[in-house]
Amino acid sequence: MGSQTQEFDMDDKKQSPNQRFEERQRKTFWRYFQRRRMAVGSLVIIVIIFLIAGLASILSPYDPGKTNVAFKLKPPSLQHYLGTDNLGRDVFSRMLHGSRVSLSVGFVAVAISVGIGILVGAMAGYYSGWVDSLLMRFVDVMLCFPSFFLMLTVVALLGPSLFKVMVVIGITSWMGTARFVRAEFLSLRERDFTQAAKALGVKDYRIIFRHILPNAMAPVFVTATLGVASAILVEAGLSFLGFGAQPPAPSWGNILTEGRAYIFDAWWLTVFPGFAILVTVLSFNLVGEGLRDALDPRLRGRR
Repeated sequence: MGSQTQEFDMDDKKQSPNQRFEERQRKTFWRYFQRRRMAVGSLVIIVIIFLIAGLASILSPYDPGKTNVAFKLKPPSLQHYLGTDNLGRDVFSRMLHGSRVSLSVGFVAVAISVGIGILVGAMAGYYSGWVDSLLMRFVDVMLCFPSFFLMLTVVALLGPSLFKVMVVIGITSWMGTARFVRAEFLSLRERDFTQAAKALGVKDYRIIFRHILPNAMAPVFVTATLGVASAILVEAGLSFLGFGAQPPAPSWGNILTEGRAYIFDAWWLTVFPGFAILVTVLSFNLVGEGLRDALDPRLRGRR
């Protein structure tokens, strides 16, 4: 027992001060995040949704695109767990495969958005001066446009497709990330470690991406988590209007669209996809709030 304790002490001594600090920060973060029970429960739900999306082909009892008019608009039963649509397609199978579309759009769009936001915010915050003024005025101009209507216009001009929806959502939703990153860079560029790196002649791009950016990622993680929820909602809205995933490819949005004409005769066509969107978006929002509370020392003691 004593030898094991000595071995752990030796391993701890081998760590640099920075490594020990990062380890303490991770433990502190997880301790405070675990206190947010709603956030932890939502994280479990998100993991389950990911597993369902990944195993959709295995879990689906039917081909999501297979039609059977003899079974159209059948209510939920043991044969069709969530009923069938107006073409006799199994709604449960279509919901499973539609989860892939919603999650893919959410994460790809947020990846594009975060990438642009980090680049713009880092340049503005690090160089300041005329670079900061120019980039921030561009951000202000972008914020003047109603994002959803801008997306509708672009998708209508380019033609509806899932890839275009991902790109359009990404390039119209990066402004918040840019502002958060800029604020962090304005603070961090004055710290001692940044000034020391400059004094040693370290190149700007290395200071930005190696020294400052890792310390500015906390608000980015929160923004990205909330952005996934927002992107899923936007995709559902675009699909509902006919500009998202095109039939016969299933998505939660176009399942809602197909059920709109049968809202009083086939309630399951709107209730189940609507509930799936609600649960997924709410879960991402609650996880985002939990990350915000756990990463911000000013909010840790409030709950």
